[in-house]
Amino acid sequence: MADTKTKAPKAPFFGADGKQKGDFDLPESYDIEPNVPVMHAVVTAQLAAARSGTHSTKTRGEVRGGGVRPWRQKGTGRARHGSIREPQWVGGGIAHGPKPRDYSQRISKKEKALALNGALTVRLREGAVKVVEFPTLDKPETKRAVQLLEQWGCQGKVLLVVGSERLEDNLFLSLRNLGHVLAVSSPTAYRVLAADTIIISKSAFDTAKEEAK
Repeated sequence: MADTKTKAPKAPFFGADGKQKGDFDLPESYDIEPNVPVMHAVVTAQLAAARSGTHSTKTRGEVRGGGVRPWRQKGTGRARHGSIREPQWVGGGIAHGPKPRDYSQRISKKEKALALNGALTVRLREGAVKVVEFPTLDKPETKRAVQLLEQWGCQGKVLLVVGSERLEDNLFLSLRNLGHVLAVSSPTAYRVLAADTIIISKSAFDTAKEEAK
């Protein structure tokens, strides 16, 4: 009888020296059928939540001036106006303009987890997910950071998932100068899909695994 047990998904594992040490076994939640509608809803909600919502315009009642009619009601041959701060006047108030508001949308934890699992699955199948062991640097050195990214096979925008731990100071200072590298404590569906390469530290993998449940 054939063995129907599915193989656990794997990702390349790189040691502290930057060399590949084999494959790293990932949980089965990293290998699911992506739910595109849920992923779209979650990414849309995450982008909406990032909006500050502080834009504001003044209505005709908030614009200074305009308390007296520009001319009398009748007898001038011109259209009647009650204030020079009406919306059709230059310098007048804005009709139906934006006001401060909260753009956040309600998304359940299960939807967030499902979207994250789907995003990681997509990137894993593309070969963009890698597990690494961060090295300890004697001093900040951007050149060494660039070399590490090359050894890890990073391309384009890089997302570093460091979990609850903080990047070793010298390594953090080395990577900070690189505009295409972003370090986060835990991934989101949007961050995963926006990145071209996802680097998950070995020590932070448990945190990422909890987020994917």
